[in-house]
Amino acid sequence: MNSALKIMVIDDSSTIRRSAEIFLTQAGYQVVLAEDGFDALAKINDHHPALVFCDILMPRLDGYQTCALIKKSAKFHATPVLMLSSKDGLFDRARGSMVGAVAYLTKPFTKDSLLAAVREHTGGAAGIPE
Repeated sequence: MNSALKIMVIDDSSTIRRSAEIFLTQAGYQVVLAEDGFDALAKINDHHPALVFCDILMPRLDGYQTCALIKKSAKFHATPVLMLSSKDGLFDRARGSMVGAVAYLTKPFTKDSLLAAVREHTGGAAGIPE
């Protein structure tokens, strides 16, 4: 099925990228991986993801800056961005929503929490019917 939704995962941890890729691919989504904000901004135009997971703590360009840049783009303004963080603080959540993030997922995430977040923010569409 080629009409699978594309999900972008931006995280400087290869472990997090790999587990997100496995969970999402098994659920039938196409996955685009990026190591940091610059990598993501270089790839987003080519791939047009339906949803973006973005780590907060990354070198060079952090998750807040990356999210803000994605949201400033006319083409991707409506694309949901979910922040990923190992901290579950109120300040982080508030700052995330200030730059346009629609939700916040605490790491390490489970397969269920990751897929539930995707379904919630893509109108329930999935790659493969469950």
